[in-house]
This record gives sequence, C-alpha cells and structure tokens, in this order.
Amino acid sequence: MDEKTPDEQIQYAYDLLHVHLANQLLERVKSCSPAFFENLVVELLLKMGYGNFRKEAGKVTGRSGDGGIDGIIEEDKLGLDLIYIQAKRYGAPVNIDEVRAFAGVLAMQNNARKGVFITTSRFSDKAYEETQRGDRRIVLIDGKQLANLMIEYNIGVTPRKIYEIKRIDSDYFEVPEE
Repeated sequence: MDEKTPDEQIQYAYDLLHVHLANQLLERVKSCSPAFFENLVVELLLKMGYGNFRKEAGKVTGRSGDGGIDGIIEEDKLGLDLIYIQAKRYGAPVNIDEVRAFAGVLAMQNNARKGVFITTSRFSDKAYEETQRGDRRIVLIDGKQLANLMIEYNIGVTPRKIYEIKRIDSDYFEVPEE
C-alpha cells in the first residue's frame, strides 16, 4: 500500500476542498443576475492588478444595446490602454461565432486590441483557435478558471482556517566554526 506522508495528506485534502469550493462558487455565480456577474468580473480584473489597483479604473457598461461590451478597464492612469470585457453566464459552451462577434465589437471600439471574454461555462476548441487569429489579443476565461481566480483573489470567499506548517530550520542548528 502506498502510504502518503502527512504533507501529502494535507495537500490532498486541501486540493479536494479547493475543487469542492470552486464548484460551489461557480454554481452560486450562475444563479446571480447578469448585472451582478458583470460587476463581479470587473472587480476580479481590478483585484488581479489590471487598472493599477485603482477601483475607478474599471466600469461596467453592460446594458441592453451595449454592443457586446460589458465592462472596460483603463489599464493605465491616463486611459490610453483599455481592456474590453464581455461576460456571459452560460450553461452551453461558447462557440467560435460568439468569439468572432466579440472580436468584431473590439474592432468597432477605436480598433481596440485587448479583450477578455469570461463565461460561467466553457469555450469550444474552435473558439480558442479564433483567439490566435489577427492582431487582437483576446483572453478566454472559462467557468473553472473563473472560480479558481475568484478563490485566489478572495472574491466571494472568506478564509475559514489557516494552517501554518513548519519544518526544522537546519541553518539554525548549524554551529559556526571557531
């Protein structure tokens, strides 16, 4: 029988808890309103450091007739470099046509070059391939990645317990030569 070390057991339990939390979090996000979801993705990108950690650098633009842009982040203080966001709470996979439509919307935004498309579902393989075409940089974040980023940046989660695991500091026990 393959015995696990205590460190391996803790890591396994931690990973299991993380996956369970990510699944619960994603289900909770899917049950929220589209407006809540749009605010969530802008908040997440700001917490990740886009917009130089300035809350006012991000804004939600989502409304009917928004042309497919749900949020904008000013990457620098002068607003010279913008990141456009599309946020979709979907159950079905996002296909290539929706990514192409987003690329088209970016082209109409003063030929924007950066976009982030976030969904609660997943993207088709063809959708990922589409992001490699042209000179626009479009990043796709699926539901699993979204939940993991929310956990990493403490969006919608609260730390419950923190365990500090220690080891012997070998340097401490090194006796200097006299």
